[in-house]
Amino acid sequence: MRIPIPYWTLLLLALLGATARAEPLRELADFAGVRDNLLVGYGLVVGLDGSGDQTMQTPFTTQSLTNMFSQLGITIPQGTNMQLRNVAGVMVTAELPPFARPGQRIDVVVSSIGNARSLRGGTLLMTPLKGMDGLTYAVGQGNLLVGGAGAEAGGSSVQINQQAGGRIPGGALVERQVPLELGAGGGSLELHLREADFGTARRVVLAINAEFGLPVAEALDAGVIRLHGPAGHNDRVDFMARVESVRVTPVEPPARVVLNARSGSVVLNGRVTLGPAAVAHGNLSVVIDTQFGVSQPAPFGDGRTVVVPDSDITVRQQMGALQFVEGADLMEVVDALNALGATPQDLMSILEALKAAGSLRAELEIL
Repeated sequence: MRIPIPYWTLLLLALLGATARAEPLRELADFAGVRDNLLVGYGLVVGLDGSGDQTMQTPFTTQSLTNMFSQLGITIPQGTNMQLRNVAGVMVTAELPPFARPGQRIDVVVSSIGNARSLRGGTLLMTPLKGMDGLTYAVGQGNLLVGGAGAEAGGSSVQINQQAGGRIPGGALVERQVPLELGAGGGSLELHLREADFGTARRVVLAINAEFGLPVAEALDAGVIRLHGPAGHNDRVDFMARVESVRVTPVEPPARVVLNARSGSVVLNGRVTLGPAAVAHGNLSVVIDTQFGVSQPAPFGDGRTVVVPDSDITVRQQMGALQFVEGADLMEVVDALNALGATPQDLMSILEALKAAGSLRAELEIL
């Protein structure tokens, strides 16, 4: 019977099956050019209930309002101090999906860049969303959906989740299409593997050629497959659909251990093994105990009463005996590491030492 994983299970186990299963090619690769495009824009959110920017500390909000008013034919006298607490300057981001056409709607994310306390109840005014080339591809506008909530009274406050950002489902209208020509130049297409691997590339080529009964695929390197498809638009779409549905069994990834020093998590995949090694583990703790005493002068003396701290520092070290570790499969590795009784933070140091000693047969990746 296997020993259950103990309470410190920040040791996450990414269990990969002993035998890899076949997956549709759409899960392993993407056609060149078929991708999302990032959009960004600066805008104003209005209609806030006194929770907007403090315009004295965020001059860009006041400048944006002045520019907007001038475009609407409203002139603001110079030197006017607009104390508007219902407006906030925001950044608006969106992802333009491939093949998006003018008139389609996409979701947008709105985030405050000033000192606004909350965007709840606000309305985003018309905001151009631009791409890397500086051209406007969409225009966002609408009422924000903010998932957070908060309340304050009498100097006390409470807040649930984030209130300085929100979403507008379907809040942007696509105005420009990203040009995309699939199969331009003789009907040649490229398939990019998400995880470059020579073995997987070979299997993809064999599976596609077996599907069509012709040598339509060839591997350019470990991550790119060239396809010779038909020239007609309808035939090309049918060809790409058949390619995406081809099932391929990818090569199993190499043994890898991922250490996240910020969260203290450790992830092992199913190919990690341990060679014979002896490990000694112990903890060092420092305890500082401070007691406060009172020093009082003699009666009718000139001194005064003072508080005197008395600190006692103790260093304690938990002794650790050498323990033998070895594991030929993932569960044996888990049992061996559990036997050390180490915390996740200590386990990171132990795994690094095992790697340096040549006992850990896996790649170490530190996040």
